Amino acid sequence: MSKLSHNAQAMIFGLGAVLLWSTVATAFSISLRHLSPTQLLLVANVVSLFFLASLLVIKGEFGSLMSYAKQSWKSSLFFGAINPFLYYLILLQAYNTLPAQEAQVINYTWAITLSFMAVPILKQRLKTADYMAAAACYFGVLYIATRGQIGSLEFSNASGVSFALVSTIIWALYWLLNTKDKRPSLVGLTLNFVFALPLIFIYAALTGELTHWDNNGLWGAIYIGLFEMGLSFVLWNKALKLTSNASQVANLIFLSPLLSIVWLSQFAGEPILHSTLVGLACILIGLFIQNWAKRKTK
Repeated sequence: MSKLSHNAQAMIFGLGAVLLWSTVATAFSISLRHLSPTQLLLVANVVSLFFLASLLVIKGEFGSLMSYAKQSWKSSLFFGAINPFLYYLILLQAYNTLPAQEAQVINYTWAITLSFMAVPILKQRLKTADYMAAAACYFGVLYIATRGQIGSLEFSNASGVSFALVSTIIWALYWLLNTKDKRPSLVGLTLNFVFALPLIFIYAALTGELTHWDNNGLWGAIYIGLFEMGLSFVLWNKALKLTSNASQVANLIFLSPLLSIVWLSQFAGEPILHSTLVGLACILIGLFIQNWAKRKTK
């Protein structure tokens, strides 16, 4: 790979991350047939923590992890409570109550949510393109939520859609607050999983979910912890560091929901709904408008 340009390497790493992310909805769908959202999160958190800590050991940065754990335990506990604890708990509830194709498509509206939340938190201003993007995205969400019956406004599963939308708020909040985080990215992420683990364990104990495990769901949980919460982050970070055009790499993310629907139909046995395809098209148009507007202002 050393013979390739940095931008070419960035695209390869970016594609690797996007390919992994595209398989996660399928892994969620299959694993949640055997484990509860809390059980799935607990196993995935342990696996991801082990992977990230091992990576720090290999890089010779484990000492800095211990140092930052002492210096910034309050912020680590705060960020860990948001992500992975609260975010994944709510996201997995969405996947547990909706068809995975609907939950993952709605979750992709988090970028629009972030734009609106950046107004009070980062004092940023909204542009006309932001409103246009939001209109397209949330029309897509409405189309998915009503299974195409927009006129009736009868939601196929209001609680599941609510979980999916709330997850976008939590994820956007995490990234907005993360802009003020002084910890190195890999160290900070690892500490989030360190401090989230006891929270997840206590919650699982209080809800009686430390017993009655179905081992058939463990492999999926291990896969999610290793690839969704671990390796994909490393690949994406590497891609962004190597590229001279971050927007070009960021545009790769548009491939993920499209591939995800294919994997869900092939491996999770989910029939592709017409309403999902129409809603996804609207959401992708909205995200494209937002990205296009950002490039025009640079």
